[in-house]
Parts: sequence; C-alpha cells; structure tokens
Amino acid sequence: MKQTNFTKFSFGLGALGKDLCYAMISYFLMIYFTDTVGMAPLFVGNLFLVARIWDAFNDPMMGFVVDNTRSKWGKFRPWILLGAVLNAIVMIFMFRKPAGMTGFSMYAYFSVMYILWGMTYTVIDIPYWSMLPSLSSTKEERDSMSVIPRIFASLAWLLMGAFAIKMVSMLGNGDDAKGYSMLAVGIAVIFVITSIITVVFVKDRSCFGETGDKKAERTTVKDALHVIMANDQLKVFIGVVLCYNLVVQLAGGVAIYYFTYVAGDKDLYPIFTTAAQFAEIGALFLFPVLSKRLSKKQVFAIASFSPAIGLVGLVVSGFFAPQNVVIIAVCGVLYKLGSGLTLGATTVMLADVIDYGQVKLGSRNESIIASFQTLLVKTASAVSAWLIGVGLTIVGYVANTEQSAATIMGMRVLMGVIPAVITVLAFVIYVKGYKLDGAFLEEILSKVNKSKKTEA
Repeated sequence: MKQTNFTKFSFGLGALGKDLCYAMISYFLMIYFTDTVGMAPLFVGNLFLVARIWDAFNDPMMGFVVDNTRSKWGKFRPWILLGAVLNAIVMIFMFRKPAGMTGFSMYAYFSVMYILWGMTYTVIDIPYWSMLPSLSSTKEERDSMSVIPRIFASLAWLLMGAFAIKMVSMLGNGDDAKGYSMLAVGIAVIFVITSIITVVFVKDRSCFGETGDKKAERTTVKDALHVIMANDQLKVFIGVVLCYNLVVQLAGGVAIYYFTYVAGDKDLYPIFTTAAQFAEIGALFLFPVLSKRLSKKQVFAIASFSPAIGLVGLVVSGFFAPQNVVIIAVCGVLYKLGSGLTLGATTVMLADVIDYGQVKLGSRNESIIASFQTLLVKTASAVSAWLIGVGLTIVGYVANTEQSAATIMGMRVLMGVIPAVITVLAFVIYVKGYKLDGAFLEEILSKVNKSKKTEA
C-alpha cells in the first residue's frame, strides 16, 4: 500500500504537536518546578523516577490494549485522538499553579499531574509509532518515510528551544508562572489540531483488516510476555534507544542551568538549541542518503561519536570562552547532528524489529514492541531528571543565586562528561548485538511481504 505525499505529511504532522508538548516538558518542567514553583530539586528528581516505575507496567499494558483494539477506525487512530485530548488537558493543569497552594498540597498536586501526564502521553505515543510499520512495505520506502515524523518532531524541539523562553517572558510580562501557563495552552491547542489531522487523513492496514498477523484476532498476556522475552533484537533496540534518550534528555535538561549559571547568560541557550535543532533536521534529511551509501554500522558510528565531541567541546570551551557564540553553535551542531542520525536509525530499527518479531515468533504485535520506545523515552527523561536533581542537590545548587565553584563543576560534568560516555556505550551495544542489515534484513522483509499477500 504505497502512501501519497499528503498522507505522509499528515502522519508527520502528528509528531509536531506531540513533540511540542514533550519538548516543553523535557526542556522546562524541571526548572519550572524548581525555580518558578519553588519545589526542591531532589524531590522533583525522585518524582520523575518514581513515575517511571509505574510506567514500566503502564506502557506495555497500553501496547497490549492497542494490539487488541478492533474498530472501523483501525486499532491505532482512536487511541491517538483520545490520547492527544487527555494529554493536552493534563499539560494545561500541570503548568498552572492553583492560587494560594503551598507545602504538602502543592507537592501532591504537581505529583499527581505529572504522573497523569506520563500515563496520557503513553495513550497517544504508542499507537502513533506503532502505525508506522503499517504504512511502508519496502526498505527504501521505510527509510524515507521514517524520517518524515522525525523531521516534524525535530522542528517542534527547534521551535521550543529557540522561542519558548522569549514566549514565556512575553506572555507573562515578567511573570514566569503566567507565561508558562499561557504557552502550555497554546501548545495544547496545536497538539489536538495536528492529531486530528493525522487521525482523519491517515489510514493503515488495520483499518482494512490487513494485518499480516496470524494472531490478529487477539493477543494474550502470555503472548505479550513471549514477544518481549524471545525477541533478541528488541533487547538491542532497548539498549540503544535508552542510551540515546539518556544523552538527549540529560544534556537537554541541564542545558538551561548550564547557560544560566555556568556560561552566565541564559540568552545563549536559544543559540545552542537552535543550532542543534537545525543540525538535527539536516541530519534527518541526510539519513536516507547516507543509508544508501554507507552501512548501518558506519552511519551509527557517526551518530554516536559526534554528540560526544560536541558536548565535551562545549564543556572544555566553557573554561576559556564560555560565551563565544560561534563555538557554542558549532558544539550544538555536532551534538544534534548525531542525534538526528540516531533518530532516523532507531525509527527504522523499530520497524525492522517488529518485522523480525513477526517472522521469528509468528505474531506482529506492533504496539507491544512500540510501547518500549515510549517507556524508554520517559525512563530516560526520568533518570536524567533524577541525576540532575540529585546532582544539583549534592553540589549545593540554590535557585536564582550565584553558584559555587563546586556547583558549576557539577553542571559541567552533567552537561558533557556523562552524556559523552553514554553515547559511546550506545555504539558498543549496537555493534555487538544488532544484526538486521544486508541480506538478512532483505530476507525478513521478503517473508513479511509474502505473509501479507497470503493473508490478503
């Protein structure tokens, strides 16, 4: 089923609203909680981590629910629409502090809102990415189509990184709490609109009863556990995606602190993030080209090592030229050049792992497998926030004051050293474990396509 350009655009547009929401959470929720609301960094870090423990059960169960959904709209689209509406509503309340609320009630309120936000994000994210393999059938179409939603997602992160701080200031007129609240409302509206466009104009094989899955009637809990435990390539995917998201979430989360307190000018933050996101978008356009000329291993090597160079370079330059705009921009480019290539690579990996699971295990189970991507993104976000919260507490961070030398050094380690180590680890995991390439991958795709024709 070859997709039209309009369909591809409509599908990709769904990632724009979804990632505008997630980028706001990833970039600003930590500093919103600590510097605007006034919550303790250690509590915030622990909250993010505890919420992910619940997601370890919640996300795979959502995948199980989606895989067993049968409707005239297919099994993905109803959940995409419902998830978008619920998640947008929760985000609005999360960035709105009730008047006069302090102490225990304030901590309880924001804890509940954050946990609800994670649960409702799962409702949209899992079916959205689960739909992708059903929209392409050849390696070439998959490589090209996989980057489209990633480009829209990167555009969302670019817009948030470049303009969010100024928008908060402008909308709040000096009141950050009001600014964050109004920005959240605007993003929520965009989120729902883009999701409606995806739901209305994109149809996958499940809408026509074409699943290519012998067990399409129903997936049991036993089947789901078997899919998780027996798919060796899923385990490699989990390791790679977890490492990648730890790098992005940790560096992205501490960046606002780094430029505010280490570099001494928070206005440098949009410069870094804007250069970085343009590089990521460029890398996504470059990914299909590189995939044709280089092996997957070579592409992933570039993807893994360039962020390490960029982040370490930023930290080193911070000792002698902390406010050099050119160096900051170049480091941002190197950091997200690798990020863009990794996004393209892991999106293709997800679809390949689903096909591999169908051939090896006899059942397709897109949403159960895709649930791990959602879980890993949120887990990395939580772990990175926990590291930031614990790290800032250990080194004596105090909001809205000049920081000590020890605190500044801790921010440097969090910003550059730890992410650099993790991104190299991702390459090691990939090289040691991933085998879906070349003739073996072509054989897998051939069997899957043959299965589709048989089922039809």
